[in-house]
Amino acid sequence: MPELHSSFSPPLYLQSPAVQTITPSLFRRVDSLPGESELLELPDGDFLELHWHRHGRPILALLTHGLEGSMESSYLLGLAHALSRADFDVLRWNMRGCGTERNRLTTWYHSGQSEDLLQVVSRALSVHSGDVVLVGISVGGNITLKYLGESATSLSPRIRAAVAVSVPIDLKGSAQQLAKPKNALYMQYLLRPLRARMREKAARFPGHFDISRLSSIRTFHEFDARFTAPYHGFRSVDEYWEHSSSRQFLTSITVPTLLISAQDDPFLSPGCFPREIARATDRILLETPSHGGHVGFIERLALERTWLDKRIVEFLRTIPSKIVALNSNVDGTTSEDTSEN
Repeated sequence: MPELHSSFSPPLYLQSPAVQTITPSLFRRVDSLPGESELLELPDGDFLELHWHRHGRPILALLTHGLEGSMESSYLLGLAHALSRADFDVLRWNMRGCGTERNRLTTWYHSGQSEDLLQVVSRALSVHSGDVVLVGISVGGNITLKYLGESATSLSPRIRAAVAVSVPIDLKGSAQQLAKPKNALYMQYLLRPLRARMREKAARFPGHFDISRLSSIRTFHEFDARFTAPYHGFRSVDEYWEHSSSRQFLTSITVPTLLISAQDDPFLSPGCFPREIARATDRILLETPSHGGHVGFIERLALERTWLDKRIVEFLRTIPSKIVALNSNVDGTTSEDTSEN
């Protein structure tokens, strides 16, 4: 399918990729969403934290956060509110060690850990009687796409659609992009919590981790080669990136899937824009606004709702539920105000 035309057109003062990337990250504040918390036990003895916001609606939106984010990240909470207003039930979850509880094992999450998403989807299907749509942001988008491609032959028919935003579908290319001098600020911002994670791990598991040169790490290549790859069973950083990148799984995806990535995203390399794949299949819908930065897509400095929230709701409303059609407007309002704000 040809690349989709995007309606995102921010005013001139918001067109900088740095402004788009940094402003919502630093200044967007979103109230948490009330609901029920759950600890999902995993087969390997670890656990995941889940948060349900349910009112018996026909479609459940399952949201996955990005690198060193959480279910409380402003971009995920803002989207959860928008989907709730649009008559979706919502399930958010924390990747291993990203929530209020430290995970139990020496391992943690990584950019291709679709096995955990499989467990969350299985739980969602067992609890929610209707259809399910998936939304993944950044690394969460990579995991979502990888899961959909890997599970294509066994995917439940109740999984109806997906959206992936600002996704590093080529992990090696994205790592190389972020390692460029012009992106040093972003690189250090992302590495800071990863270094803190390894210090916490080393304190809890004495003798298991060598963090003697941790502070000297300056790139994802160094961090993943030193920690992520060997502690998660990969022989090298290249094997980890190759195995975990979702680009190779896109052609196997069987449900309508919207990829939204800004052309000026400082985190993404050219390989993260799968134009040829999108042209070859009607399942992958690619939308690449000229502006938007990384998980930005803000139209004004009032950050309560973003263009991204509205666009995701708009797309998911085009996927009919097998139970009952949604009765809501594109901007996320309903005939009855269901917002908890």
